[in-house]
Amino acid sequence: MNTTQIEALVKQMTRLEKIGQMTQITTSFFNVDGAKATGTASRMKDVEQHKWIVGSVLGKLDAASMLRIQRDYLQHNRLGIPLLFMTDVVHGYKTIFPVPLALSCSWNPEVLRRTARVSAMEAAAAGFQVTFSPMVDLVRDPRWGRVMESFGEDRLLLGQFGAAMVEGYQTDDLQQPDTLAACVKHFAGYGAAEGGKDYNTVDLSPLSLYNDYLPAYHAALQAGARLMMAAFNTLNGVPATANTWLLQDILRKQWGFDGTVISDWGAVKELIPHGVAAGSEDAARLSLQAGIEIEMMTTAYIEALPELCEQHPELEQKLDEAVTHILQLKQELGLFDDPYRGVSEAREREMLLHPSHRQAAREAAVQSMVLLKNQNVLPLNPDHKLALIGPFADNQHILGPWSVDGDPNHTVTMLEGLNQQGVHVQSLSTDDTRIDEDVLHQAIELIRQSDIVVLALGEREEWSGEAGSRASIGLPPDQLKLLRIAAAAGKPVIVVMFAGRPIELAEVAHHADAILMAWFPGTEGGHAVADILTGRSNPSGRLTMSFPYHSGQIPVHYNHLNTGRPAHLLTQEKRYKTQYLDVPNESLYPFGYGLGYSEFAYGDIDADTGELSIDRLLQVSIPITNNGEYTGCETVQVYIHDRVAEIARPVRELIAYQQIELKPGETARVEYTISAEMLGYYHTDLQYRADPGEFELIIGPDSRRGASVMIRLV
Repeated sequence: MNTTQIEALVKQMTRLEKIGQMTQITTSFFNVDGAKATGTASRMKDVEQHKWIVGSVLGKLDAASMLRIQRDYLQHNRLGIPLLFMTDVVHGYKTIFPVPLALSCSWNPEVLRRTARVSAMEAAAAGFQVTFSPMVDLVRDPRWGRVMESFGEDRLLLGQFGAAMVEGYQTDDLQQPDTLAACVKHFAGYGAAEGGKDYNTVDLSPLSLYNDYLPAYHAALQAGARLMMAAFNTLNGVPATANTWLLQDILRKQWGFDGTVISDWGAVKELIPHGVAAGSEDAARLSLQAGIEIEMMTTAYIEALPELCEQHPELEQKLDEAVTHILQLKQELGLFDDPYRGVSEAREREMLLHPSHRQAAREAAVQSMVLLKNQNVLPLNPDHKLALIGPFADNQHILGPWSVDGDPNHTVTMLEGLNQQGVHVQSLSTDDTRIDEDVLHQAIELIRQSDIVVLALGEREEWSGEAGSRASIGLPPDQLKLLRIAAAAGKPVIVVMFAGRPIELAEVAHHADAILMAWFPGTEGGHAVADILTGRSNPSGRLTMSFPYHSGQIPVHYNHLNTGRPAHLLTQEKRYKTQYLDVPNESLYPFGYGLGYSEFAYGDIDADTGELSIDRLLQVSIPITNNGEYTGCETVQVYIHDRVAEIARPVRELIAYQQIELKPGETARVEYTISAEMLGYYHTDLQYRADPGEFELIIGPDSRRGASVMIRLV
């Protein structure tokens, strides 16, 4: 179907048919086994009479259900317009990968691209055509549960990793039956929710929005994403769902986006409690005018738009624009040629949890884990007896939030992973919040019999993710009590941490000899943990989100601004400077940080001229040597600090990075090309450019350490 045919189809549609295409409901309305009618769905019973004209569905599905629903739908739909099936494939479909925050710690876009490719192959085989991913919200507050869906606190990584996932889902041909259309979310600023409370208010200056938050959405769209989801939150007082400035001025006019815009779940009618709409009629009008083309799981459009368009004929054009975008998406996905996109139960059986997919999940988990501390206790000595204790010692619930279709029964636990590698291990599983005295006595006896203690600690899956906000991000008291008991026994203590967010680790770091941040590692998590602990794999993950000493520091991030009284310049002043009286200013573990079993030494930076301009690039390089005993991968990071600018600039900003693998004793020179554009930012006139003058350029292993040199933009 071409553009002319789509225009002709729109002209054939009644107003109600257009509005139907703009309405999304769950698969529970089509009697799919396992699909739950949520509270929202129970309030949408009046949509039952319109289900044969709705344009898309989301939720539980399998190949057999998809084939049945699409067949029945096409028999009932007057114009034979196929139905669109969407879902949340956030970090895997059946084969579950580490949560996105963990994946970002690989610092490897190819890892993100590969996991998205596998996810698309599996979900498409089950009948889906669109995923609500990637989420590229910049995050600086780990109290917000949805940090696990993001790629961290840096705009460069957010954009690159979001683009990689879009490319993995969509490839270069959406008509291929093993692809998914990517829906970028949440536009815009959702990650800046006040106090880390989900769905909360966002208040950002235009400069912060343009410099920090918008670039990642733009990068994902430039990679070809075909949908954008509006955020739940208000932005500077205006809900994103009704924000014409966001959805029209920026998204459509400035960026030229020609895809489809969808609301988040129930967000159109949430304009009423937001206080900008008096009822469904206001909510429908404001959302339509702003540019919401698909209303997810409320019925304001069907309830109000028929009469509104009768009263305000100019709204009909908005309907036509929205429906055109929706039909174009269906055409791009090949649905008019094959409404079933080659789906079959045989293909589904072949795709789901394929051995190659599980292997990809294992490799991704290994590259995502971050070694935070190691006092010569890792890798494990194979002759040592291991005591494995804690709530995650033999726990299959390590898939993480938004593993919607994942099955814990297919998950490899930490105990299973160690056993399969022949480690001499005895284990004791505990509760995560309440460890009674009898269990503690069992733990003490197990510790007494062991050479090394491994504690598998962390937070439950449901403690993070959407609606998983926590005021304090520390471990439960009984887990810390277990840690103290283990440390008091005098045996080496290794902590493996399972979580969907940065955790307060100051006390853990005090007692533990080694800390491995495993995150929620997915289906092959147990194998990946064992690979690292035994030395089969050399850890290479690096943090993409800072870990605070204490929740009271939040937000704490590497790319903060200086103040007029920066503490590091006023070392002789005890009080009147930017500081806390009771904890450090700095994070416990900074952005970019991570250890391995190799020791890398950095030489001096060589800059060819020290100057660059709009027309002249600067070549810089630095020698890196592996002084360790293991072949390892180092992520060499490049930061800049603009010394004098029109507006205050961050103390450090990541502008480039490379990963290099070196054998023991090997040296290689890592080279970078620096352009003026890499030094730029949005000024007060909201134009992007770089300021002439001096910049400090730092190359190092993380955002806190490194060699530096002064360069000049002329």
